[in-house]
Amino acid sequence: MSAQIDTAAAPKPRARQASPHRTRNLIQNAAVAVIVLAGLALWQIAADRHLINGQLFGSPLGILASAHQGLTTGTLLYDSWVTLYETVAGLLLGSIAGTGCGLGLWFVPKIARPAEGVSIVLNSVPKIALGPLIVIWFGSGMSSKIWLAAISTFAVSMIAATASVRELDRDLLNLFRALGASRGKIFRKLILPSAVPWIFSALRMNIGFALIGAVVGEYIASQAGLGHEVFVAGSLFDLNTVWLGIIVLTLMASLLTLIVRLIEERFVTWKSDR
Repeated sequence: MSAQIDTAAAPKPRARQASPHRTRNLIQNAAVAVIVLAGLALWQIAADRHLINGQLFGSPLGILASAHQGLTTGTLLYDSWVTLYETVAGLLLGSIAGTGCGLGLWFVPKIARPAEGVSIVLNSVPKIALGPLIVIWFGSGMSSKIWLAAISTFAVSMIAATASVRELDRDLLNLFRALGASRGKIFRKLILPSAVPWIFSALRMNIGFALIGAVVGEYIASQAGLGHEVFVAGSLFDLNTVWLGIIVLTLMASLLTLIVRLIEERFVTWKSDR
């Protein structure tokens, strides 16, 4: 009997309420959506009433027509896939190579500073200037775009990895050494885990660089890809297709950033709890 009374008297759990942070994000996203829709509506009205030159500025309905044509013929999906493949392949190749070199410098500290200086100089070189060389060396196929995207991301990953080693907690490092840990164990148990947040930060930055590298390569010499499509459309003053290419590239970068962030939350658990 007392157990029944206790059960009845026990307060019922409250329904989960939305956190203020989530509510604030929803409000901000809704405000952004309203602003974007209002801007598109004004853009279309201005084009219809000839307040702006639709041939030079395009229009939202014209962009939709270009998208429908591209989806119907299959060229939009194919070009998007080509650019996405080149970007992801170059991103992974450059990021892995740069991170490996940057972390590997921990084993040879005497050349760490000079190597970091070289990577900074390499990062300052305009990648568009290297485009013709890469195309000549690797041809006009997808491989030249992948290498150009990889070169665009290598230096950033190397700088981030080197910085993660330099900013390492020295007390922890001395503790590992005092306990007699080998250099290999220190690298696996301390250096590599400490570098994970730096690696993901560089990876997010490199998405844009890899995309730029792939598109620049397609501008210089290519028969497919969004960069090639935008270049041809611009030559023909087809601004609607140019805008379509820009929109798809933006969506592609946003999607890759979201994927990297989701993967980061699984590896860097302390960031997902904030």
